[in-house]
Amino acid sequence: MRIESLKTSPDRAGRYWLTFEGGERLGLYRQTVEDFGLYAGKELTEEEDAALRTAAGQMSAKMRAVRIVSASSVSRKDLEQRLVRKGEDPGQAKEAVQWMEDLHLISDRDTAEQVVRSCIAKGYGLSRAKQALYEKRIPKEYWEEALADYPDQSEKIEAFLRTRLDGESDQKDVKRAVDALIRRGHSYGAIRRVLNELSFDTEDRIEDF
Repeated sequence: MRIESLKTSPDRAGRYWLTFEGGERLGLYRQTVEDFGLYAGKELTEEEDAALRTAAGQMSAKMRAVRIVSASSVSRKDLEQRLVRKGEDPGQAKEAVQWMEDLHLISDRDTAEQVVRSCIAKGYGLSRAKQALYEKRIPKEYWEEALADYPDQSEKIEAFLRTRLDGESDQKDVKRAVDALIRRGHSYGAIRRVLNELSFDTEDRIEDF
């Protein structure tokens, strides 16, 4: 297999594009180019070609993993599945995730804590935080620790209700506000307690909820 050309400058993703005789293109990162001593006109044996493609796939998975983790909080399982969905080889995706963990660049425990902190900051209730942990594919062994000090959300509930309701609000207004809070993960009991404590009268409007 003969290398027809090799770009001397990377694209925006940091890849150097190699073109084989016949037109096939392969995106490589600098380390792979240097490891294999690649240059235009070089002839590769079948073994070298196979090794190059394997190395290219491994590096692609690692670099994509770094970009994903840099952009958002993810669990090991979530990262692995995202890599596969992006077209990475499943085996190389698994290796990339392990590589990230070995470098302490990803941790399910840390991700669980980040997810919970985000939910608290957004004023979500406990059940919404649990849903977020599930959606992030965080192993349940980390849930209890991350949720252990979840604060009371009464103030957040009250602030939300005060933006939606006043003394002129009717039963439909109250129900819409309650439904919105439930979607945000707050329990019906907590919502009702706050409603009953508000200065405007809502008791006759929540009897059926």
